[in-house]
Amino acid sequence: MKIAIAGYGKMGKMVHLLAKGMDNVEVTNIIDPAAGNAEVTDERVTADSIRDADAVIDFSSSQAVMENIRVYARCSATAVIGTTGWLDHLDEVKKLIGGTDARILYSGNFSLGVTLFLMLVQEASRLISNIPSYDVAISEIHHSEKADSPSGTALMAAEKVLSRLERKNEILTGNSEGKIRDNQLQITSMRVGHVPGVHALTIDGPADTITIQHSARNREGFASGALQAALWLMKQDKGLYSMDDFATSLTGGNADA
Repeated sequence: MKIAIAGYGKMGKMVHLLAKGMDNVEVTNIIDPAAGNAEVTDERVTADSIRDADAVIDFSSSQAVMENIRVYARCSATAVIGTTGWLDHLDEVKKLIGGTDARILYSGNFSLGVTLFLMLVQEASRLISNIPSYDVAISEIHHSEKADSPSGTALMAAEKVLSRLERKNEILTGNSEGKIRDNQLQITSMRVGHVPGVHALTIDGPADTITIQHSARNREGFASGALQAALWLMKQDKGLYSMDDFATSLTGGNADA
Protein backbone atom coordinates (compact mmCIF):
# COMPACT_ATOMS: atom_id res chain seq x y z
CA MET A 1 0.00 0.00 0.00
CA LYS A 2 1.29 3.43 -0.96
CA ILE A 3 0.16 6.21 1.37
CA ALA A 4 0.33 9.98 1.55
CA ILE A 5 0.32 11.59 4.99
CA ALA A 6 -1.56 14.88 5.32
CA GLY A 7 -0.51 16.71 8.47
CA TYR A 8 2.96 16.14 9.91
CA GLY A 9 2.38 16.87 13.56
CA LYS A 10 2.78 14.31 16.33
CA MET A 11 0.32 11.84 14.81
CA GLY A 12 1.57 12.26 11.25
CA LYS A 13 5.13 11.63 12.41
CA MET A 14 4.05 8.50 14.30
CA VAL A 15 2.23 7.16 11.23
CA HIS A 16 5.38 7.79 9.19
CA LEU A 17 7.59 6.05 11.76
CA LEU A 18 5.38 2.95 11.85
CA ALA A 19 5.03 2.88 8.05
CA LYS A 20 8.82 2.79 7.69
CA GLY A 21 8.85 -0.49 9.61
CA MET A 22 6.13 -2.16 7.52
CA ASP A 23 7.09 -4.21 4.46
CA ASN A 24 3.72 -3.64 2.78
CA VAL A 25 3.54 0.16 3.22
CA GLU A 26 5.37 2.90 1.32
CA VAL A 27 5.01 6.63 2.00
CA THR A 28 4.83 8.58 -1.26
CA ASN A 29 4.20 12.12 0.00
CA ILE A 30 4.12 14.03 3.28
CA ILE A 31 1.92 17.12 3.15
CA ASP A 32 2.05 19.96 5.67
CA PRO A 33 2.07 23.75 5.18
CA ALA A 34 4.02 24.56 8.33
CA ALA A 35 5.98 21.52 9.47
CA GLY A 36 9.38 22.98 8.55
CA ASN A 37 10.72 19.46 8.15
CA ALA A 38 12.92 18.04 5.40
CA GLU A 39 10.57 15.04 5.16
CA VAL A 40 7.70 17.26 3.91
CA THR A 41 7.21 17.06 0.13
CA ASP A 42 4.13 19.26 -0.37
CA GLU A 43 2.43 22.18 1.35
CA ARG A 44 -1.17 21.40 0.34
CA VAL A 45 -3.34 18.43 -0.51
CA THR A 46 -3.82 18.54 -4.26
CA ALA A 47 -4.51 16.05 -7.03
CA ASP A 48 -0.77 15.99 -7.75
CA SER A 49 0.32 15.49 -4.14
CA ILE A 50 -1.88 12.40 -3.69
CA ARG A 51 -1.65 11.06 -7.24
CA ASP A 52 0.74 8.20 -6.45
CA ALA A 53 -0.94 7.14 -3.19
CA ASP A 54 -3.38 4.26 -2.78
CA ALA A 55 -4.67 5.98 0.37
CA VAL A 56 -4.26 9.22 2.30
CA ILE A 57 -4.02 9.32 6.07
CA ASP A 58 -5.13 12.76 7.17
CA PHE A 59 -4.16 14.18 10.56
CA SER A 60 -4.13 17.78 9.34
CA SER A 61 -6.08 20.61 11.00
CA SER A 62 -9.76 21.43 11.41
CA GLN A 63 -9.13 24.51 9.25
CA ALA A 64 -7.72 22.48 6.34
CA VAL A 65 -9.66 19.24 6.44
CA MET A 66 -12.78 20.31 4.52
CA GLU A 67 -10.72 21.58 1.59
CA ASN A 68 -8.75 18.33 1.73
CA ILE A 69 -11.99 16.34 1.60
CA ARG A 70 -13.07 18.29 -1.48
CA VAL A 71 -9.84 17.16 -3.16
CA TYR A 72 -10.43 13.56 -2.07
CA ALA A 73 -13.93 13.71 -3.56
CA ARG A 74 -12.77 15.22 -6.87
CA CYS A 75 -10.02 12.60 -7.15
CA SER A 76 -12.21 9.69 -5.96
CA ALA A 77 -9.47 9.05 -3.41
CA THR A 78 -9.30 6.66 -0.48
CA ALA A 79 -8.76 8.66 2.71
CA VAL A 80 -8.61 7.91 6.42
CA ILE A 81 -9.34 11.07 8.39
CA GLY A 82 -8.30 11.42 12.02
CA THR A 83 -8.61 15.20 12.10
CA THR A 84 -11.33 16.41 14.47
CA GLY A 85 -13.53 19.51 14.60
CA TRP A 86 -15.35 19.09 11.27
CA LEU A 87 -18.20 16.65 11.99
CA ASP A 88 -20.82 19.41 11.83
CA HIS A 89 -20.06 19.32 8.07
CA LEU A 90 -20.81 15.59 7.80
CA ASP A 91 -23.92 16.08 5.63
CA GLU A 92 -21.89 18.27 3.28
CA VAL A 93 -19.21 15.56 3.06
CA LYS A 94 -21.84 12.96 2.17
CA LYS A 95 -22.97 15.17 -0.70
CA LEU A 96 -19.39 15.84 -1.81
CA ILE A 97 -18.50 12.17 -2.19
CA GLY A 98 -21.90 11.11 -3.52
CA GLY A 99 -21.59 10.14 -7.16
CA THR A 100 -17.82 9.69 -6.84
CA ASP A 101 -15.73 6.60 -6.20
CA ALA A 102 -14.20 8.14 -3.09
CA ARG A 103 -13.85 6.03 0.05
CA ILE A 104 -13.53 7.96 3.29
CA LEU A 105 -13.26 6.59 6.82
CA TYR A 106 -13.33 9.05 9.71
CA SER A 107 -12.87 8.85 13.45
CA GLY A 108 -11.82 11.02 16.36
CA ASN A 109 -9.67 8.12 17.59
CA PHE A 110 -8.18 5.22 15.63
CA SER A 111 -7.03 3.17 18.59
CA LEU A 112 -8.57 -0.31 18.35
CA GLY A 113 -8.59 -0.39 22.15
CA VAL A 114 -10.60 2.84 22.25
CA THR A 115 -13.02 1.40 19.72
CA LEU A 116 -13.58 -1.60 21.97
CA PHE A 117 -13.96 0.78 24.93
CA LEU A 118 -16.69 2.68 23.06
CA MET A 119 -18.48 -0.56 22.27
CA LEU A 120 -18.37 -1.52 25.94
CA VAL A 121 -19.67 1.92 26.92
CA GLN A 122 -22.62 1.53 24.58
CA GLU A 123 -23.45 -1.96 25.80
CA ALA A 124 -23.12 -0.99 29.47
CA SER A 125 -25.49 1.92 28.90
CA ARG A 126 -28.03 -0.44 27.38
CA LEU A 127 -27.71 -2.85 30.29
CA ILE A 128 -28.47 -0.20 32.93
CA SER A 129 -31.19 1.55 30.93
CA ASN A 130 -33.89 -0.13 33.02
CA ILE A 131 -32.03 0.21 36.34
CA PRO A 132 -32.65 3.83 37.37
CA SER A 133 -30.61 3.55 40.56
CA TYR A 134 -27.41 3.66 38.50
CA ASP A 135 -26.07 7.02 37.37
CA VAL A 136 -23.22 7.57 34.88
CA ALA A 137 -20.47 10.07 34.12
CA ILE A 138 -17.47 10.29 31.79
CA SER A 139 -13.98 11.51 32.66
CA GLU A 140 -10.83 12.02 30.59
CA ILE A 141 -7.21 12.97 31.26
CA HIS A 142 -4.69 14.18 28.66
CA HIS A 143 -1.32 15.90 28.45
CA SER A 144 -1.16 19.62 29.14
CA GLU A 145 -0.52 20.54 25.47
CA LYS A 146 -3.81 19.11 24.21
CA ALA A 147 -5.79 21.95 22.63
CA ASP A 148 -9.37 20.67 22.80
CA SER A 149 -11.45 19.92 25.87
CA PRO A 150 -13.29 17.66 26.28
CA SER A 151 -11.52 15.24 23.96
CA GLY A 152 -13.18 14.00 20.81
CA THR A 153 -13.13 10.49 22.24
CA ALA A 154 -14.95 11.62 25.40
CA LEU A 155 -17.64 13.18 23.23
CA MET A 156 -17.88 9.97 21.20
CA ALA A 157 -18.33 8.02 24.45
CA ALA A 158 -21.03 10.46 25.55
CA GLU A 159 -22.93 9.93 22.30
CA LYS A 160 -22.76 6.17 22.88
CA VAL A 161 -24.30 6.65 26.33
CA LEU A 162 -27.06 8.93 25.05
CA SER A 163 -27.90 6.48 22.27
CA ARG A 164 -28.79 3.76 24.78
CA LEU A 165 -29.70 5.52 28.05
CA GLU A 166 -32.93 7.45 27.57
CA ARG A 167 -32.79 9.20 30.96
CA LYS A 168 -29.69 11.06 29.78
CA ASN A 169 -30.27 13.48 26.90
CA GLU A 170 -27.92 16.40 27.54
CA ILE A 171 -24.13 16.59 27.78
CA LEU A 172 -22.62 18.80 30.46
CA THR A 173 -18.94 19.59 29.95
CA GLY A 174 -16.77 20.88 32.75
CA ASN A 175 -17.92 21.74 36.25
CA SER A 176 -21.60 22.12 37.03
CA GLU A 177 -22.96 25.34 38.47
CA GLY A 178 -24.86 23.91 41.38
CA LYS A 179 -26.65 20.55 41.34
CA ILE A 180 -26.42 18.57 38.13
CA ARG A 181 -29.78 17.72 36.56
CA ASP A 182 -30.86 14.10 36.30
CA ASN A 183 -30.95 14.23 32.50
CA GLN A 184 -27.39 15.56 32.22
CA LEU A 185 -24.37 13.41 31.42
CA GLN A 186 -21.26 15.10 32.78
CA ILE A 187 -17.86 14.96 31.10
CA THR A 188 -14.96 16.10 33.23
CA SER A 189 -11.51 16.84 31.80
CA MET A 190 -8.05 17.10 33.32
CA ARG A 191 -4.92 18.39 31.57
CA VAL A 192 -1.62 17.47 33.18
CA GLY A 193 1.92 16.51 32.22
CA HIS A 194 2.43 14.04 29.40
CA VAL A 195 -0.56 11.67 29.69
CA PRO A 196 -1.33 10.20 26.22
CA GLY A 197 -4.97 9.68 27.15
CA VAL A 198 -7.22 8.11 29.78
CA HIS A 199 -10.99 7.76 29.30
CA ALA A 200 -13.42 6.26 31.76
CA LEU A 201 -17.13 5.61 32.16
CA THR A 202 -18.20 5.56 35.80
CA ILE A 203 -21.44 3.74 36.64
CA ASP A 204 -22.44 4.51 40.20
CA GLY A 205 -25.24 3.05 42.34
CA PRO A 206 -26.20 3.12 46.02
CA ALA A 207 -24.16 0.01 46.83
CA ASP A 208 -21.32 -0.11 44.29
CA THR A 209 -19.40 1.52 41.48
CA ILE A 210 -18.44 0.05 38.11
CA THR A 211 -15.68 1.65 36.03
CA ILE A 212 -14.86 0.95 32.39
CA GLN A 213 -11.53 2.56 31.51
CA HIS A 214 -9.13 2.81 28.61
CA SER A 215 -5.58 4.04 29.20
CA ALA A 216 -3.27 4.70 26.26
CA ARG A 217 0.43 4.00 26.83
CA ASN A 218 1.56 6.06 23.84
CA ARG A 219 0.39 7.35 20.43
CA GLU A 220 1.50 4.22 18.61
CA GLY A 221 -1.88 2.55 19.02
CA PHE A 222 -3.64 5.47 17.35
CA ALA A 223 -1.25 5.51 14.39
CA SER A 224 -1.31 1.72 14.00
CA GLY A 225 -5.10 1.75 13.96
CA ALA A 226 -5.12 4.39 11.21
CA LEU A 227 -2.79 2.29 9.05
CA GLN A 228 -4.90 -0.83 9.60
CA ALA A 229 -8.04 1.15 8.80
CA ALA A 230 -6.48 2.31 5.53
CA LEU A 231 -5.65 -1.27 4.53
CA TRP A 232 -9.25 -2.26 5.31
CA LEU A 233 -10.77 0.74 3.51
CA MET A 234 -8.97 -0.05 0.27
CA LYS A 235 -10.99 -3.27 0.05
CA GLN A 236 -14.37 -1.62 0.61
CA ASP A 237 -16.91 -0.17 -1.81
CA LYS A 238 -17.05 3.58 -2.36
CA GLY A 239 -18.74 5.60 0.37
CA LEU A 240 -18.40 7.07 3.85
CA TYR A 241 -17.35 4.86 6.77
CA SER A 242 -16.75 5.32 10.49
CA MET A 243 -14.46 3.50 12.89
CA ASP A 244 -17.53 1.54 14.01
CA ASP A 245 -17.72 -0.04 10.54
CA PHE A 246 -14.08 -1.08 10.72
CA ALA A 247 -14.42 -2.39 14.27
CA THR A 248 -17.52 -4.39 13.37
CA SER A 249 -15.55 -6.17 10.67
CA LEU A 250 -12.97 -7.17 13.29
CA THR A 251 -15.37 -8.27 16.03
CA GLY A 252 -18.05 -9.82 13.84
CA GLY A 253 -20.66 -7.84 15.78
CA ASN A 254 -23.16 -5.15 14.93
CA ALA A 255 -22.00 -1.60 15.49
CA ASP A 256 -25.60 -0.43 15.93
CA ALA A 257 -26.77 -3.26 18.14
